[in-house]
Amino acid sequence: MSKTQERANAASSNGFPQQGSVAGPVTPPRVSARRRRPGVIALSLALIAAGGAGVAVLVLQVGHRTEVVTVVRDVQVGQVLTEDDLGKASLALDPAVKAVRADNLDSVVGRRAAVELRPGSLLAPSQVTKDSLVKAGEQLVPIGLKPEQVPATALVPGQKVELVHVPAQGQAPDTGKSSEPSPRTVEGRVVKASGAAPGTGIVVVDVATSAEDGPMAAAWVSAGALHLVLAAPDGS
Repeated sequence: MSKTQERANAASSNGFPQQGSVAGPVTPPRVSARRRRPGVIALSLALIAAGGAGVAVLVLQVGHRTEVVTVVRDVQVGQVLTEDDLGKASLALDPAVKAVRADNLDSVVGRRAAVELRPGSLLAPSQVTKDSLVKAGEQLVPIGLKPEQVPATALVPGQKVELVHVPAQGQAPDTGKSSEPSPRTVEGRVVKASGAAPGTGIVVVDVATSAEDGPMAAAWVSAGALHLVLAAPDGS
């Protein structure tokens, strides 16, 4: 044996690896694969899809705007509407809100206000009418009511009332017949009621009566011998 081989054997016997030796193959560590759960994956995908659909619906609702008719100045009951009284606005409109669409504006111009209209409000179809508030065969009687004569119940157009003749102290009541002890009354319908006048608090109520009773009711008003009484609903 040569001296070179002896030195190589000696180095190997001392625990040092021989130069040039090739190590064996190394086995990689085993990685345990997670077990997939199809049900959880499907639920996650469904929740993501539902969330996306909800956001899309919300965006569409917010973005969808409708052009409607608005009131731009005060309009009294019975007044004929003009284009100057109305305007247009574009807004996200709830389906439950009944408003006149802007493309139907021409259909409401020339009609009468069935109720008092205020600036900044939307115009609803029920707030206008093509009929006159004073019908054929009727007359309009304006009645001024002092604060103590104004009913606590608000007077609104269409409300049925009775005009009662209450003579001044010392005067006999106008019963129409001497044998009737009760005062005479006239049936009427509220067409319009104003707000209380500053200072006096007097409220003016326009009441539609029959053409036959109108002059007599006006005479009662002039003499200060008339009281307004609310009638029961539907005349009952």
